[in-house]
Amino acid sequence: MAILRERMVAEQIEGRNVTDPAVLMAMRKVPRHEFVPPRLIADAYDDRPLPIGDGQTISQPYIVAYMTEALRLKPGDRVLEVGTGSGYQAAVLAEITDQVYTIEIIPDLARTAEERLRRLGYGKVSVRAGDGYFGWPGKAPFDAIIVTAAPEKVPPKLVEQLKEGGRMVIPVGEERAAQELIRLTKRNGKVETENLIPVRFVPLTGTHPDN
Repeated sequence: MAILRERMVAEQIEGRNVTDPAVLMAMRKVPRHEFVPPRLIADAYDDRPLPIGDGQTISQPYIVAYMTEALRLKPGDRVLEVGTGSGYQAAVLAEITDQVYTIEIIPDLARTAEERLRRLGYGKVSVRAGDGYFGWPGKAPFDAIIVTAAPEKVPPKLVEQLKEGGRMVIPVGEERAAQELIRLTKRNGKVETENLIPVRFVPLTGTHPDN
């Protein structure tokens, strides 16, 4: 699997101009095949998302790397992930900083992701079952927030939980319409927005008013 993982990084990630050394190291280290269903282990390093059950997916490796690089993480940063899924993105983040908090709305996915992360040595990652639209106020503020499902609008509670200078990377748009990956940066109490790339993510679900 190490050979497949190295090829994934070289061809899918470095080959598409992801250059952050910490991100490349994390993508080389995290065993992606441990985060997919057993029947899909042979496909774990393919250039595509894969289903993980409950209508959710593990994102394409390039998208994981691209979004992680866009966060501009530093060691010691406090980062929130909305949409734990199988735990793969959280493991990648945990290779860069030791303050990772992740929320999953589907309790069974949250439980299995937490067990998997502990088994693989990522026990410092804090996993919570809940509606990520409202963030994690008790652990805020965050240096960075990454959202791995698409709301139609940026959740205001997540913006509130960003530190001054904090960054959020989030896909925005309807499920069957164009979605855009954007980066928000909080500076002097204002939010700067950058459009990054077109994407396609599962919708951000929950009881929030935009759902």
